[in-house]
Order: sequence, then C-alpha cells, then structure tokens
Amino acid sequence: MNNQTKKFFIYTRKSTDDKDRQVRSIADQLSELKELALKEQLEVVDVFVEKQTAKIPGRPLFNEMMERMEKGEASGILAWHPDRLARNSVDGGKVIYLVDTGVISEMKFPTFWFDPTPQGKFMLSIAFSQSKYYVDNLGENIKRGKNNKVKDGIWPQMSPLGYRNEDGRIVVDVDIAPLIKKTFEAYSTGNFTLRELRNKFNGLGLKRKSGKELAVSNYQKLLKNPIYTGLMLYNGEIFEGKHEPIISKKLFDTVQEVMSRKSKPHSKGLKPFLYRGFFRCGECGCFITTETQKGHNYLRCTKRKNPCEQKYAREELITSQIQEEIKKVSLPLDWLSWMIAENRKDQSSEIQSSTLFADSIKAEISLLETKIEKLMNAYLESALSLEEYRDAKNALVASKQLLKEKLLAFEQKANNRFELTEKFLKYNMELANDRTNEENTHLFKKVGSNFILEARTVLFEPRGAWKTLSDSEFFGGNAEQTALRADHIFGSETLFENLRKVWDSNPRAPLKGATV
Repeated sequence: MNNQTKKFFIYTRKSTDDKDRQVRSIADQLSELKELALKEQLEVVDVFVEKQTAKIPGRPLFNEMMERMEKGEASGILAWHPDRLARNSVDGGKVIYLVDTGVISEMKFPTFWFDPTPQGKFMLSIAFSQSKYYVDNLGENIKRGKNNKVKDGIWPQMSPLGYRNEDGRIVVDVDIAPLIKKTFEAYSTGNFTLRELRNKFNGLGLKRKSGKELAVSNYQKLLKNPIYTGLMLYNGEIFEGKHEPIISKKLFDTVQEVMSRKSKPHSKGLKPFLYRGFFRCGECGCFITTETQKGHNYLRCTKRKNPCEQKYAREELITSQIQEEIKKVSLPLDWLSWMIAENRKDQSSEIQSSTLFADSIKAEISLLETKIEKLMNAYLESALSLEEYRDAKNALVASKQLLKEKLLAFEQKANNRFELTEKFLKYNMELANDRTNEENTHLFKKVGSNFILEARTVLFEPRGAWKTLSDSEFFGGNAEQTALRADHIFGSETLFENLRKVWDSNPRAPLKGATV
C-alpha cells in the first residue's frame, strides 16, 4: 500500500487548558495539516475539530474517530502534536494499543516524528507521558496557589453573588449586597418558602452575574454559603476571610435553623386565606382554619385532637378586633416626638466603659487561635486524621467568629439600644396610617405572639417593647389624651425608660389576652 491509497483522519483540538501554551489556533492547525496531506499525497477521509479538554477521557469526537478507525474507515491520523490526541493515560493507552494491533498503521505530525516501530511507539508513549505530566503539574500548581490564597484569607475563585473580583480579592458589590442581606433576613423570619423567596427577590432584580434569573436551588445554595459572614468554606474546611461580611454569623445560624425546620414546602393549590395558620384554638390548641360559606370567610377550629365546642367566627369580626388591638398600643404623635428627642439627647451623653468584659472576650479569641494552631500541629504530626482536624477546626473557627461578633456587638451595645428605641418609636408613628388587612396582619405579628382565638375573641401576648407599653396601661390609640396622662408621662418618664430598657432585657412574661 502506498501513500496515495492511505486514508487519514485529521484531528485538531484547542481547549481552555492550553491558554498558557502557545498552541496554534484551530485554523492554523488545519491549514498546516491539509498542506502536509497534500504534500504527502494522503487521502483525508474526515476532519475532527475538538473543543473539549483532553485532561480526562470522554471526548466525543476523539471516541468517534477511534471507533471509525476500528471499523477500517481510515488507518492513519494527522495531528499537530501527540498532546492534541491525549493528555490522560486512558486515551494515550488506547492510541498505542491500536498501533500495536495494526488498526493505526501510521501517524504524522508536523512537530513530531513517529514510526510504528518499537522505537517509535516508545517515543510516542514518552510524548503522551510528558503531556500528562504537564497537565498534572499545572493542576498541582493551581491547587497549591488556591490553597495558599485561602489560608491568607483570600477567596481563590470567582466571586459569589453579592461580591465582585477586584485586584485579586473579592469586595462587596454595593448594588447587590443589600438584596443578599434582605434575602437572609426575610428567610430567617420563617415566613417564606424558597420558592416564595425566589419570586420576591427575583422581582426586586436579584439575578445571576450572567443576567439570568435565579432558580430555587440557587437561593438554597446562597443561604447555605458562609462566605457572606466573612468565613470561607473551601474543600470542606472553614477559613477566616479578609473580605467584608454582608451578614452576621448570628443571622446565618438562624437561617440554617429555619432551613432545617422546613421539611415540607407550603402546599400548592390552597386558597390564600388571610389568617391561614395564624391562630390556634384557645380550647383545644389545634390550628384555626378558614373556609368560605355563602360568600363569606369563616374561621373555625380544625378539631383534630379532641372534641371542641368553639363556634365559627366571621373573618370581618376578627379583622376589626385586630385593628382595635393595634390601636391600643399606639401612642399619640406628640408623645412620640418628645420621646425621640429625649432618646437622642441621652444617646449623645452615653459612654461605654466596660473594658474588663472586652478584654475577657479578646482573651477567649486568643485562646481559640492557640487551639487552632495546636490542631494544625497535631495534624502535621499525624496525631489527627484530616477529617478529625477539619471537624475540630471548623467548630473552633465558628466559635471564634461568634466571639468576634459578640465583642463587636458589645462595643456598639449602647448605640444599638438607642437606635432600636428610636426605630420602635418611629414604627409606632406608622400605626396611625391607613393599611390593608394584609398589612394589619403583618403588623400584628410584630406587636405580639401566641395568637389565640377563643369564643370568637382574639387573644395574644404583646412582645418586647409592646408588652412594656401594654403594662403601662396608657392605651387609647391616637385620640386626644388627658392632661393628667401627659403630665405623668412627661414628668416621671417611667414609660419611656421602661421602653428603652426592654432592648437590654427583652422581657417576655405572659400577658392575659385583651378581649374585645
């Protein structure tokens, strides 16, 4: 058989792993290989242009070419260099085996000599081994570089949503980070499923960096990523990052607890009643459900546990009671204005002076750092397995992060107390505004807890500062208050001081439900 009758396949490949090597483009490879075929008077049966890496087996066009060669469609291969054919031991072995069995009788390369002799096959195996060594060494160098980066507190990969890459580091994306924080805060309330969260925040403009909409799985992955707390999970190990956190570790932990509790999504196809899952029966403790009869919605006990004598209640009646209960914990606007002014005055004179406590926290952090270092030494001395080291280190790093946040919260404690008081007072001002029934329900959840329906009457326990306001007995909504009440408030300042102290103690003692 002479060169004129020999049939060849042309195989070209250029993949992303070759960027650092000055490998010719596909067009250049094809041009030179066709010129070689013309010069050698070779018949080209087909041309394969592969754009997939050769680091791992499974290239579809390469496999197709091998199958067609075994069927006898061609007996030779034209390629730029042996490393175009294989950079892994499986594909390299396949080529050499087909040469051994005579399926491949000849291979020609513009940059490499090959002859199907023992010496030629030996040189070919060396070329394949060199190609594999290059890939392995490149992978190790990349892996080593990433490991060094993450140990230095630098995220070694593409920045996650909410951050952007800048000068080899990740920095907060000021346009997206607020939405990321709101996503965590919304889910931590327990009022949203992942699907509802997706619909809400996709509507607000939260998208992938490619511009595509986020799926439910993207939100689940986002909510499980500790990078937003300043920690980095890399290869199963937690590292402290030097990037700015978007959320606190406490909020992140709350979200994980909520996610673990949500074993089932909200049922589909249920009518969106206003008070679904809101109340429990005061007699038997079962949930109150809603059903429609003759054009009106009625609330009733599900009676799933024990016999119950509670009667139906019209939804309109419950709504009016909620509106009245909200009015009872709303203060007059002039009182609120005075309280805000006094709060700001006291805030400007408050001085934080608890150095001993701060030093104690710093000492605990230093101790944890020492323990982490000892763990590393124990692992290096083979006293601990990699899994034992990672588990122990992850727990210590998480504890250290909580202590750092505790220290930061302590240093800001006074300001937070005053800021929360002002936030509460301004929120109270909004009670006078007109609202929809849905907004009233959302507001009621902030005012109280343990919502019960008994004898067609709404019962609940005011929470936090709302309880303090309730205990003061200065109810009455935004109607005009008597001069006696006003003098008592502005003179003794008892109610105001109790409201501000609640941010430190957060009393939650039960209060009998107010009836209407």
